[in-house]
Amino acid sequence: MKAIIKRELALWQRRPVYVLAPLAAMLFCGLFFLTFFGNGSVRELPIAVVDRDDSSLTRNFIRQLDATELGRVVRYNDYAGAREAMQEGKVTAICVLPENMYADVLSGRKPVASFYLNTMYYVGGMMSYKNLLTMFNLSIGAVQRETMRAMGMPEDAIMAAIQPILTDIHQIGNPTTDYNAYLSNILLPGLLELLTIIVVAYALGTEIKYGTSAQLLEMSSGSIVKLLLAKLTPYTLMFSVLGCALVLVLYGPMHFPLAGSIGAMMLNVVLMVLASEAFAICIVALLPVCRLAVCISAFLGILAFSLSGFTVPLEQMPGFFRGMAAIFPLRHYYNFYIQETIFASGFAGWWKEVVHYMIFFLAPLPVLARLKNAYRYNHYRRD
Repeated sequence: MKAIIKRELALWQRRPVYVLAPLAAMLFCGLFFLTFFGNGSVRELPIAVVDRDDSSLTRNFIRQLDATELGRVVRYNDYAGAREAMQEGKVTAICVLPENMYADVLSGRKPVASFYLNTMYYVGGMMSYKNLLTMFNLSIGAVQRETMRAMGMPEDAIMAAIQPILTDIHQIGNPTTDYNAYLSNILLPGLLELLTIIVVAYALGTEIKYGTSAQLLEMSSGSIVKLLLAKLTPYTLMFSVLGCALVLVLYGPMHFPLAGSIGAMMLNVVLMVLASEAFAICIVALLPVCRLAVCISAFLGILAFSLSGFTVPLEQMPGFFRGMAAIFPLRHYYNFYIQETIFASGFAGWWKEVVHYMIFFLAPLPVLARLKNAYRYNHYRRD
């Protein structure tokens, strides 16, 4: 085993892509995502406003809309100019305030204010919709309050009539609605899983591709278990160190919400790395052709992002996909992450995920004989 480890390290020196590619990918994606979502959430979305009334009411509405965190008002003289700006992607929404809006409000008539959304850009369009709807509701409440004050109603009765039910919102685990904490917590570990599967599949597949697998098996005295343990030791250490460094960055300098223990999250990422390696072993054993193994590894690794459940709840997916999600280590990483970082439930909350990881470790056992034959006889295509 020691000789195989030295052989693998020597291979890294001759082909530094084994080390440089994962390091470069993790570094680039880490810097990209952590800086791209650096503001935490979407801010200063450009909203076109066409004010056809130009009254104190509409001017105050525009000032309030511009003062919100989500919106940035862009004034236009007519609807045609605002529509052209939306078609060019310069604004995410258009708000049209009608003529005589203030006079209609004073006289008790119902002015109709319109807004148009560009939902081609889903996040921008929905955020603009939320912002405009909130501001219109606040404006309606302000008008009602002034009307009731003029009627001589006491302040408590006014507020009870305008807002009869108060909402007390608690956003568990991410109180600031930080997109960075929401997305990077899974995207970056998911990238680590993807790289682990692809690199390990490539490292095992190239032995068959270049015809060196029989020699490697002979070095391990014919034991495929010793061969895998020795060959994958450097990769396990490399990806585990990358994963632990990622955890330290996310919950250290980035200050992502962490109600539990950072040590438990390090354990989680190391178990995910080991499970990803076992996943890659199964792929190579079932498809002992380097090109096919790497392609399938990439496909399944990317599919894990969709089936992990962090964007769409797994419970809302068809039954087939709910069952399929269990074969991806990222799904169990996500469940472990929820229990530890949000609920701080400790071992009592994530012991089931440890059991699932253990199943991953045992999964290659039924196919080890096939992999051993592939390494020994090497009668598979070498493309």
